[in-house]
Amino acid sequence: MAKKEAELISNGQTSLNTAEKKLSADTEKTFQTRLKKHIDEMRWLYMELYDNADMFGELEQQCREFYLERNAELKEIDCSREQAPDWYKQNDMLGMMLYIDNFAGDLKGVQQKLDYLERSNVNYIHLMPFLDTTEGKSDGGYAVSDFRKVQEKLGTIEDLRQLTQACHKRKMNVCCDFVMNHTSEDHEWAKKARGGDGEYMSRYFFYDSDVIPKQYEQTVPQVFPATAPGNFTWLDEVKHYVMTSFYPYQWDLNYKNPRVFNEMMYNFLYLANCGIDIIRIDAVPYIWKKLGTNCRNLPQVHTIVRLMRMISEIVCPGVLLLGEVVMEPERVVPYFGTVEKPECHMLYNVTTMATTWHTVATHDVRLLKRQLDIVNALPKEYVFLNYLRCHDDIGWGLDYGTLAKEGMLEIPHKRYLNDYFLGYAGNSNSRGELYNYDPVTQDARFCGTTASLCGIEKAGFEGDDCAMEKAIDLDVMLHAYMFMQSGIPILYSGDEIGQVNDYTYKKDIHKREDSRYLHRGAMNWENAEKIDNPHSVEGRIYERLQTLEELRRSHPAFVSDASAWTLETYEQGVLCMGRYHDGEKLLGIFNFSEQDKTAWIDEKDGEYVDLITGKRMQASGVNVPGYGFYWLRLDDAGSTR
Repeated sequence: MAKKEAELISNGQTSLNTAEKKLSADTEKTFQTRLKKHIDEMRWLYMELYDNADMFGELEQQCREFYLERNAELKEIDCSREQAPDWYKQNDMLGMMLYIDNFAGDLKGVQQKLDYLERSNVNYIHLMPFLDTTEGKSDGGYAVSDFRKVQEKLGTIEDLRQLTQACHKRKMNVCCDFVMNHTSEDHEWAKKARGGDGEYMSRYFFYDSDVIPKQYEQTVPQVFPATAPGNFTWLDEVKHYVMTSFYPYQWDLNYKNPRVFNEMMYNFLYLANCGIDIIRIDAVPYIWKKLGTNCRNLPQVHTIVRLMRMISEIVCPGVLLLGEVVMEPERVVPYFGTVEKPECHMLYNVTTMATTWHTVATHDVRLLKRQLDIVNALPKEYVFLNYLRCHDDIGWGLDYGTLAKEGMLEIPHKRYLNDYFLGYAGNSNSRGELYNYDPVTQDARFCGTTASLCGIEKAGFEGDDCAMEKAIDLDVMLHAYMFMQSGIPILYSGDEIGQVNDYTYKKDIHKREDSRYLHRGAMNWENAEKIDNPHSVEGRIYERLQTLEELRRSHPAFVSDASAWTLETYEQGVLCMGRYHDGEKLLGIFNFSEQDKTAWIDEKDGEYVDLITGKRMQASGVNVPGYGFYWLRLDDAGSTR
């Protein structure tokens, strides 16, 4: 009997060993297949940058190690996304940006709030910077001191893994920031460099005199001329200048050093293996520096991003690259790469966001229509993230060449926009604050939540029910317009309940000089509990946004690669957008004016149905209430444009 049991155990162990060997062989085969697809181009690009075969060999070996360490659940997600590469371009994608501490205290708290996020139709969670940084010298988390450690107040790496696993069970995606351009001055590398270690000084830009720094300053613009002028900082203890494009405590990394590139790629893969689905590459245009240039958007930047894309497709093909490139759409296009040699999967639609608020302030849709026409003319493979507000300020990087033809000159127009959103001009109901005001040029950017910029804060403070109704209408109309743009809509945490500005940042010594914290307030969960009260501001906004979100994911014309265009309305305050996909045609009509307007479009292809109210109408001479909108669906499934 004992002998028989021993045989059974032995046979069982043999079967297990065979299965493990087969799994190992399949795993190795998958890696080698992916590697073979990219290895020649990877080697060529790497050698073009660094001409260092040993470092490339190390990179290749480390890619294999990170792949082998990737857990079974993540590998399964990778395989499913490889088979459906357009998975993120569907009409059910809805994102939300949130600061972990403001939203729920820590990572465990966020996990406890997944029911709320799921109810809010969110399936893409952007966790704002959470890696280790130094209190008071963090730039909102963008000065990282350890790329493999979570800030202690927010939790641990294990908490992060548990959160991403819980999100994946709910079909939610998790995004995090990857700050490539610089490290904190408290990073291990920076500490060793400050101590005079030449190997680590070579990972940054150190100069023992001001000769070369002065040459850089002649051609490199300042990022924060008012709060952090210049691009270099003198370190008295080591008697050197170090390049600091952003703040003095953020030291620019030297990507001419292959050790920097390799180590940062290992950090990138480490985060991917923690379960991150979308990695936002912060300040990507800045990462390559060359004397005599503006150190922006240099060709080597695209080489690095292309290498990142290939490394991702080899090790973790389910992970998306999101580029933070703050330029107009036609200039950001190179960061998508080409169909044959792609770079970023997604980019932010920054200029359209700024133009949207210009339109709110001017009640003039002409520039916005032109902006949308440019975006709509781009290849459908390109995916933009659309948003009204985010953690950052609003920069007035508009098309002033076009505006000048309409009598809006750059300096006075920027002044008008800032005055409008401060509540000083144009019968504005907005409330906000300037950011990085330059008294010499009188240039400034702007801060505030969507709700406060729309007038909800002012109406609530004054107890004006009529003004509140108008403010809510404007808020919802802007979301309806944003949902209809091509790409993926992203909410900023609190916008779903109309959260207003938080002025308590002025009492915090570490925050009071940075007005961006005005719109980075803590989530008001007491107000969030009012979402089921249809008479509350929170309930009215939440319910109407829910309706829009559910309609969006149930109609094929909202997919990212649908045909999209604008139509002439012959009314300066009204925008009309069209979408068509798989036999469905939609028109969105949006009134950016407080006054009732008539959209003189002339679509005589049949009767339309408003998706919100069910009302039937012709898409011709449409009367649109002040700050109102329609989502019209052509009542003819067989129609085409």
